[in-house]
Amino acid sequence: MHTLSKTLIGLALSFTCVAAAQAADRMSMNSFQAALEAGKAEGKLDGSVKFYLAGTGPKGKIVKADAVTNRKTNAFGKDDDKACQWAAMSALISLQDAAKQAGANAVINIVSYYKKNVNKNATQYECHAGAVIAGVALKGDLAIVK
Repeated sequence: MHTLSKTLIGLALSFTCVAAAQAADRMSMNSFQAALEAGKAEGKLDGSVKFYLAGTGPKGKIVKADAVTNRKTNAFGKDDDKACQWAAMSALISLQDAAKQAGANAVINIVSYYKKNVNKNATQYECHAGAVIAGVALKGDLAIVK
């Protein structure tokens, strides 16, 4: 076999293995409160914006409905819980920034929104983790609450 042929076969096998590793998709439900607490402990969530999962929070004047964030993080070498928590913190930071920019002090009616599928849960968010990437998508309403 020629060296070029061996190289091409090796590359094809490598791409196949990478695709298979990235295709792993483990769904888990994780504690929303734990993600909030981790964000506060890391100093990433400053407390100026409150977060409420759908069905758990106060009503408020909605400034912007259906704010969506879809965050991914490197999951390589991390257990799913840790990778999911990082992705969730990133999503919450994004919502915090959007709320501040819109003049809101809360994000209410938060649901998981992975691949645009709504998953409403009063205590948990949905995360999808693979060998390389973990992702969390959230949708909520930016609001002013008392």
